[in-house]
Amino acid sequence: MKRLKLWLWIGALIVLLTVPGVALYRSARQTPEQSQHTEVKIDPESFDRFVGQYRADVDPDSIFSVWREDQKFYVQRTDGPKIEIFAEGESKFFTRIIDAQVIFETAGLVLRQPDGSREPLKKISDKPIIEVQESFEKREYMIAMRDGVRLHTMVFRPMNATEKVPVILHRTPYGVGVFNSQLVNRQHKELVKDGYIFVLQDIRGRYQSEGQFVMLRPPRDRKIANSTDEGTDAYDTIDWLVKNVENNNGRVGMMGASYDGWLTAVATLEPHAALKAVSIEAPMTDTYLGDDFFHNGAFRQSMGYEFLKSFESSKESVPFKLDADAYDWYLGQKSLSKITEQLGGKLPTWEAFVAHPNYDDFWKARASQRYLTKTSVPTLVVGGWFDPEDFFGVFATYEALEKHDTNNQNSLVVGPWDHGGWKKGFGRTLGELNFGSPTALHFRGQIRAPWFASYLKGTAKPALKEAVTFQSGSNQWVSYDTWPPRNTAARDLYLRGGKKLSFEPTPPDKSDEFATYVSDPANPVPYRARPIDSMFPPEDEESGWHTWLLQDQRFLKDRADVVAWQSEVLDRDLTLTGDIVARLFAATSGTDSDWIVKVIDVYPEDEAQKDLAGDQLMVASEIFRGRYREGFETPKPITPEEVNEYVIDLHGINHCFKKGHRIMVQVQSSWFPLYDRNPQKFVENIFKAQPSDYQPATQRIYQSARYPSRVTLPVAR
Repeated sequence: MKRLKLWLWIGALIVLLTVPGVALYRSARQTPEQSQHTEVKIDPESFDRFVGQYRADVDPDSIFSVWREDQKFYVQRTDGPKIEIFAEGESKFFTRIIDAQVIFETAGLVLRQPDGSREPLKKISDKPIIEVQESFEKREYMIAMRDGVRLHTMVFRPMNATEKVPVILHRTPYGVGVFNSQLVNRQHKELVKDGYIFVLQDIRGRYQSEGQFVMLRPPRDRKIANSTDEGTDAYDTIDWLVKNVENNNGRVGMMGASYDGWLTAVATLEPHAALKAVSIEAPMTDTYLGDDFFHNGAFRQSMGYEFLKSFESSKESVPFKLDADAYDWYLGQKSLSKITEQLGGKLPTWEAFVAHPNYDDFWKARASQRYLTKTSVPTLVVGGWFDPEDFFGVFATYEALEKHDTNNQNSLVVGPWDHGGWKKGFGRTLGELNFGSPTALHFRGQIRAPWFASYLKGTAKPALKEAVTFQSGSNQWVSYDTWPPRNTAARDLYLRGGKKLSFEPTPPDKSDEFATYVSDPANPVPYRARPIDSMFPPEDEESGWHTWLLQDQRFLKDRADVVAWQSEVLDRDLTLTGDIVARLFAATSGTDSDWIVKVIDVYPEDEAQKDLAGDQLMVASEIFRGRYREGFETPKPITPEEVNEYVIDLHGINHCFKKGHRIMVQVQSSWFPLYDRNPQKFVENIFKAQPSDYQPATQRIYQSARYPSRVTLPVAR
């Protein structure tokens, strides 16, 4: 899919104009002395022929408006700030902040980017869309918690409100000091329109707040007077807000994604009476079983290292960038023990990884699905099908709350997004996929905003069913009374000889009993195409991390250590809605092993969208560390050559394999460097493994009647 860059410089301007003290896109930024452009005077009325709306065919949701106010000329992108441009000719204009131009032509205009590229836009209307932003009064407070620790809090109160309005509270460890009125307008446009007081807070021990930060702080012991946790900090903050912030109506909502999603969830444990609704988005829920740090016991090496280098190196987050291909860098460390040695005990959570390699009480105390129970607060649990960080947490949180939801006030929304992709932009595309509509805009405007308004402002309750999910493949929103939906049938898709997949089980013969490959820790399978960039680079650099789950898996086609089975061409659509489970019968010559299973949608070579012809789109995947086959608490070595069954949850899905496509299943034993390499020799603690412990192993994936490896699919009836 052609990628439109027309907002490259507008995006830079937005950041420069709305975030105080942040100077991104430095290479493009211009000072008056450096400017290559000279302003000339033109007849202001001559500009009126350019006034109107402009749009690019490949980005139909973004409208670029142009207008004049007396002798000044302005442009504004949908959701962006008003930006003044200056004439350097009758039809050529520039901005003074970065080196970019707007050049008007007969049928439209051309945006010249800071990198020199040019993007054409067509004129679609003579009437510009001028978005007027809400004016907020900004105040900052240090709010005292019950133990005397004070938390830095910013309050944005709408200055034009004609009635008392509710509060939207967002608590975060990532810093709120950069926020101003323009940024609130930009990030919460749909909610701003409805009228709210916005409150942002640095949590305990982060940025400008006092106290000590604890990663995913466990719930307090309620028997101890004045004990605290993140839930009590939310309670105390809400109590102060409703008593001290002018013009509030006594109702508070909370929302947040990722760590902030977990913070929102735990506020429901001992909720303040004023807390009336929470949107829990991509929450960190169980970072051992399936979220950021481990999946099924396999350590997410690059996430753990790079996130913590960015997050725990100081009280404030800092950009972190490797100076090399991440694959080469991590392979060059030889073992996790060397990374631990280099860190020198400076990152507390890394030290916890080393001390707690198994699913012990340390991790269980921090797994919120284990302590989230019945709550009086209506909840909206939100996630993205292509979230590479906290996809597990969405369903784990929803299911934990659903067990106690006797009042039918727990709902699920999952869309075609990466981590937090619903919070910004339009959501029409991700990677090479085009979903045919602005999915993120739909969620913010048609689902979340009216949902909050119904609980916080007393408006009519939206017609929201138990679960609303976007079905990829068919590109449509679908609503369900339950999740998983009732109207599905579990069908086993068998791995068969000849690298084929079939809904028919393997006949009872012994030919082609297994597929085999050699897994070599010295040459692990990359999890995405190389070179692999850093996950959390400076904000003026893009990272492939956010879209790697959508990457065409053909980049692995020449690797002998990735085994693939493929179905015949589908003669009708096949829709999967619910949970996918792989049942893998496998043996290894080693005494430990990782097993990765991926379910892939194989596009036909004559695909209408040419850049997806032959594409291998991964729609479900997961890793399992073999030592934990009998439980995550107690690892056990694998008996060499012994066949074991591994049941691997590939999690929720709502995807339509279209007629003419094929289904593929891939199996491999490394996913590097996202996951650490399994030594394939059992050691008590992989974090303490030495380079000499890593050894090649011969793997067998069984596909026989006796050992029927298969993937159980939730097929919609």
